Amino acid sequence: MDELIAGYRRFRAETWPRERARFEELAAQGQRPHTMVIACSDSRVDPQMIFSAGPGELFVLRNVANLVPPYMPDALFHGTSAAVEFAVRVLKVDRIVVMGHALCGGIRAVLEGVPPEAADFVAGWIRIAGRAREVALRCDVPEQRQEVAEHEAVRISLANLMTFPWVIEAVAEGRLTLHGAHFGVATGRLVLVPAAGPAAAA
Repeated sequence: MDELIAGYRRFRAETWPRERARFEELAAQGQRPHTMVIACSDSRVDPQMIFSAGPGELFVLRNVANLVPPYMPDALFHGTSAAVEFAVRVLKVDRIVVMGHALCGGIRAVLEGVPPEAADFVAGWIRIAGRAREVALRCDVPEQRQEVAEHEAVRISLANLMTFPWVIEAVAEGRLTLHGAHFGVATGRLVLVPAAGPAAAA
């Protein structure tokens, strides 16, 4: 905990004075982020840092392997779907970016199996990306299968977003756009991942 407190103290001494007016405005007027980013929980992949975004600009959801499940309104717990609903229907963001990344442990589990220690919840969660394994195994170069699967997982989440009726409506009316991306942890490169077709450098 000491390192977190030390980090907070640096924030309070260095960042807070620079950003105080912005935080005060956000407190008074509420948040109006222009973009929702659905990213992986991986500690190496920070959307705010990658997109050089300040407080109030991004509504960020992070989960294992940056996955979005299909629309399933029922009495169960749906944290990801709840965040998407809030972003689209309440905050009315302009865009949603699903950002995958290199070396994703969740996607590795899709390809190689889940560690026994992660069987309670991770195993069921990553079934959302099951098709990514099938696509990756068709790749003739074994060394590229992980990245192929990471890209395909982004496409799966983009497709699943389009099962939410109010996402479909907002996209059809031009109020919302959906985008895919993939971040290279070792290279710092961001490529855009379309719903279909090859990725392109940003």
